[in-house]
Order: sequence, then C-alpha cells, then structure tokens
Amino acid sequence: MKLKALLASVVLSIWLLLSGSPPAFALPNVNTVARQVDDQYNHLQTLEADFTEIYQGSGMERTESGKLWLKKPGKMRWEYRSPEEKLFVDDGRDGWLYLPVEKQVRKSSMKKLNDLRSPLAFLLGKTKLEKELSGLSFAPDIQTWQPGDMILRGVPRGMEDTVREVLLEITPEYRIARLLLYGVDDSITEYRFSNQKQNVSVPDGQFRFTPAPGTEVIEDEAGN
Repeated sequence: MKLKALLASVVLSIWLLLSGSPPAFALPNVNTVARQVDDQYNHLQTLEADFTEIYQGSGMERTESGKLWLKKPGKMRWEYRSPEEKLFVDDGRDGWLYLPVEKQVRKSSMKKLNDLRSPLAFLLGKTKLEKELSGLSFAPDIQTWQPGDMILRGVPRGMEDTVREVLLEITPEYRIARLLLYGVDDSITEYRFSNQKQNVSVPDGQFRFTPAPGTEVIEDEAGN
C-alpha cells in the first residue's frame, strides 16, 4: 500500500507539471518588503559602494562611474572617476559640486538643493519607504538588473515637481542595488550600486571640502 501511495504521489506530481498547473506560491507583500528594507538601512551607519550613473534625456545618453560613501547623519561623497573626474560632497549642511577641469565648485544649501542624488539621503536618516514614496507598489513589468531581485515603484514625496516616479531594485538581502528616477521632463537617471560594504570605517574628513587655490566658488543658496 505504501508503494502504491508513493507511485500515485509521483504520478500526480508529474501530471501537475505537464498540465501547466504548478502549485501556487504566495507573492511577497509590498509592505513587508518595504519594512525589511527599512530595517536593513536603519541599522546602517556607513556604506561604501561602486556606482554607475546613466542619464538619458534631451536626445543624449551619458554614463559615468565612480565610488560612493554614505555616513549618518546625512553625509555623502560621490567620487566620479570615469570618463571625467568630478566630486559631489554633502557634509550634512552644504553640498559641493567640484569640477576640476573647469576649476570651479558650486556650493548649495542641502536644505534647498534640488539634486537627483537627494533620494539616497533618506537612507541616512530614519528610513521608512512607505513614508518617503507615495503609491508604493511592485513593478513586475520592469526588467531587473540582477536575477532574483524585485523592483518597487513610487513617487518621492517633496520632489513631485522634478521626479514623477522612482524605481528601487531590491536584492534578496533587502539592499538597494539600483535606483531609477523618471523626471517630469521625460529624462531617466539610473544609479547602479555594486561591491557594497556596510558599516566600514569612514572618517568624517571624507565629507569635508576645501576649495583648492584658484578654484572659482559659486554660491547657489537657492539650489539648482
């Protein structure tokens, strides 16, 4: 009887596979995924990663890459290394965009700065995706960068004038691997993050900027 039952079970399994009727699996809940991402970044103190930035808009496409450091509270350093060197530093109060080739730096108040790197700033505070992104949902229609990842979509609160939608690619470890920002001007800015290292030692000096002699400093208190 046990052998007959086993054979019947095997036959049933094969029939289910061949009939195209696989057993139903529960899909993850978007709120649960959001909370897992929140928990991942609320325990984060520092982050080091390689990044690639891809911009598409106004009939052009531009790809840049470099290294990124984040540190709580509210500090960022983006070192662009290819194809040209430039630097974006946020010391938690002011943002500095330094263009060595032009010997020019633009200084802006981070409270007023309307910069596309700003959506990452929520990772440096008390993260709550459901609060930062309205209409949070899955985006199964978007191809993931890496297999096994999932994509969330929403509208970043406070940036509705410039960004109509943001997509976050989430890894199985609930890390953000990719960020896509869809501008109201139909532009797309994409950030890809790799070689992420969490809670590594990053000195505060990484987030200070002092213009080199001969550098033109442009004060832009109203933001870009």
